[in-house]
Amino acid sequence: MFSNSIRRNFIIQLIIASAMLIFIFSSFLYFYVEKSIYDEKREELMVYAKNIANNKSITELFVEDSSAYLNLSVEVIYLQHEQTGVDLYEGTKNEHTFLTLIYPFNLDNLSYLKVSKEITPTKKLLSKILRYIIMINIVGFGLVIIYAVTLSKMLVIPINTLTKKLSNMNEHLIKPVIIEELPQEFESLGETINHLIARIHNYVKYQKELFIGTAHELKTPLAVIKLKNQVTLIKKRDAEAYIEALEVTNRTVDEMNVVVSNILNIGRQEGAQLHKPEEIDVIAFLNKKADDFKLLATNEGKKLHIDFQPKAFMATLQVDLLNQIIQNFLQNALKFTPKEKNVYIESHQDDVGLLIQVIDEGCGIDETTDLFAPFNRQGNKSGVGLGLFLAKNGADALGANISIKNRQDGINGTVASLQINSKLSCVLPII
Repeated sequence: MFSNSIRRNFIIQLIIASAMLIFIFSSFLYFYVEKSIYDEKREELMVYAKNIANNKSITELFVEDSSAYLNLSVEVIYLQHEQTGVDLYEGTKNEHTFLTLIYPFNLDNLSYLKVSKEITPTKKLLSKILRYIIMINIVGFGLVIIYAVTLSKMLVIPINTLTKKLSNMNEHLIKPVIIEELPQEFESLGETINHLIARIHNYVKYQKELFIGTAHELKTPLAVIKLKNQVTLIKKRDAEAYIEALEVTNRTVDEMNVVVSNILNIGRQEGAQLHKPEEIDVIAFLNKKADDFKLLATNEGKKLHIDFQPKAFMATLQVDLLNQIIQNFLQNALKFTPKEKNVYIESHQDDVGLLIQVIDEGCGIDETTDLFAPFNRQGNKSGVGLGLFLAKNGADALGANISIKNRQDGINGTVASLQINSKLSCVLPII
């Protein structure tokens, strides 16, 4: 039941700590009571000894309570060596316990008062107190065990609730966890689960759209091929007609190959998500990528502007996924930006991490549509419509945020943003 569990470790540690606390407190309590009683008895014997030494006779003492003399024994003894201090010791005789005080009486002849008093009732009282303390400790220890088990059950209730809630879900019925119903200590766990649930929702949604879109994209060219062949085979035709039909078929097959290649890219990306993250300088990576696309932009009659801040920024991530996202941003920006226009790639550090943006001067986008859905095409440019779908999946795998918005500075175009939010990142000092 408790094998290798946090609950078992919690119970054991709480019981051990409580037992030690009870034992230490009880020991201090008993020793304090014992010392107080013995100090009181010692003071009592000291009073007897001093009065006897001063009055030279026990009969000259004035004591209101005559019972104080009960079990009291006084005698004069002589020692071979002088003893200036007061000696107190405890002894047992015939199952009776005595407390004896040796007090200087006449140092000239080395005589001392030996004052003894039976303390058997006191010892019995201390034994009874000790038994009571032990009984209280046993009861307290039992209550601690009950409290530890009860508290551990209470602490795991939120975990059991989350487990039960998640175990009854499937990919079609996953609902977010209500954070307000969780204890404060479990809010971060609930937020993490909700983030994971949101990713699962998006994954299932886009996978469905991908399957439907793939079937549609492949079904249409297949229908074109079949229809063209049926028309060609209705009657005999000259060689040029058959050649034309074959050319149409080849073009259609090429279009289908593009769709298949992009679907294979999705599979490769899912494999890249399992690659071990690497520590890289994101700014150095961006500089290299921008240099490659600067030549392409110049060849197309466009200009790529670069502005990266800070000068260096280390992050631990999958490089292939970052490469795919930045490459898609730049390809789309150059595709939709007319000649003689500008494309900007820049980065800067903010409170979250590193914000990377690619800004173009194209025609803009329709922000009312889901741009990251598979086979969603914008404008009249060629393409399958899987680029942003791949970029979104890559950003989710990196734990980053991605967005595409229209520019708000009065110029037509879009702003594609990637927010790297990694705790394993830092700014490198420039030497």
